[in-house]
Amino acid sequence: MVSDDQSDWPLLSYQAEHETFEALHLMTQIVGKVRLALTPWINHSWQVTLYLSAVGLSTGAIPYGGGAFDLEFDLIRHRLTLRTSAGHRDEIPLGAPSIADFHAAVVEMLGKAGIDVAFDGKPNEVPDAVPFARDDRPRRYDPDAAYRLWRAWLRTDEVFTRFRSAFLGKVSPVHFFWGSFDLAVTRFSGRPAPLHPGGVPNLPDDVAQEAYSHEVSSAGFWSGGPDAPFPLFYSYAYPEPPGFRDAKGLPEGASFHEGMGEYVMSYEAVRTAADPDAALLQFLQATYAAAADGGGWDRRALECEIGRPGVVRPF
Repeated sequence: MVSDDQSDWPLLSYQAEHETFEALHLMTQIVGKVRLALTPWINHSWQVTLYLSAVGLSTGAIPYGGGAFDLEFDLIRHRLTLRTSAGHRDEIPLGAPSIADFHAAVVEMLGKAGIDVAFDGKPNEVPDAVPFARDDRPRRYDPDAAYRLWRAWLRTDEVFTRFRSAFLGKVSPVHFFWGSFDLAVTRFSGRPAPLHPGGVPNLPDDVAQEAYSHEVSSAGFWSGGPDAPFPLFYSYAYPEPPGFRDAKGLPEGASFHEGMGEYVMSYEAVRTAADPDAALLQFLQATYAAAADGGGWDRRALECEIGRPGVVRPF
């Protein structure tokens, strides 16, 4: 039985587990696109995100037909669960033989619940994207790897939420972007930004341009990819201000990644630190400070102490 010790940062390996991460990435895209098809657009695409739940990842309530439904990845039982406000409940396994099989099962499950939704059938933000319905190559899904990735998300969410609480300006929720398969939190200076150039693979330029309509300092956790084959924390600024690449006070193991154009700190460096939470907070704070100072943000007006449970923020 896997331990439920919330203090643990579980071991992750991109080399050993990337097939599971990639399969889960595409499955979350299918579910995320259901929410996208039925939810009004919100600034910076915040309406598309998934959220950490007590068992996995959830869409939250999606309005439909005078009621609502939700879809939740249960990463303990390894099921995708559908629940409706009419009391209907159904589920399908996550270990489908292929993405095409999972896509067909999701469509069938929604149809049985009387939910008629047409959604875009092609993945976003991945090169050489294959439509879900035609992605019939065998996929590996390791339940233990998926479970440990979710536990890493949970620990990250806890630290990101603490970091988020120390900002008085506009700040995003801690939320999961299924397009890029990362958990992220974003702070805003309050000023508009130059038009983003776009160019993200399989993502319309106007989506990227709306997402980056205002100056940001953004941080997140990503399970890795071919250009960075290890789980990592990242932090970037848009637009990148002068001096951003010379951040002071970085924790051990953090550096600017020239190829990615952002700061990175490997998940393993955080996991094995004497105090993982403190190391991650240090990374978040140091890289944010580089963005805010370089960009001339009004830090006195925007920042406050980290929030505490049950304690009203001083006014």
